[in-house]
Amino acid sequence: MTREYPDELRERATREVRATGRPLTHVAKDLGIHKEALRGWVRQAEADRGERDWVDSRL
Repeated sequence: MTREYPDELRERATREVRATGRPLTHVAKDLGIHKEALRGWVRQAEADRGERDWVDSRL
């Protein structure tokens, strides 16, 4: 089952990982989201900033 998360939550979560350097699993647990969802968002954000070569845009 796929769960939709609001864009604001995605932005907050990726910003927190980047700003704090805390492990994805800790941030995901604190925010009540699945760690693999957060991992995909972080990878996509890195690609959008040009820090990663490629990420599937469907993430």
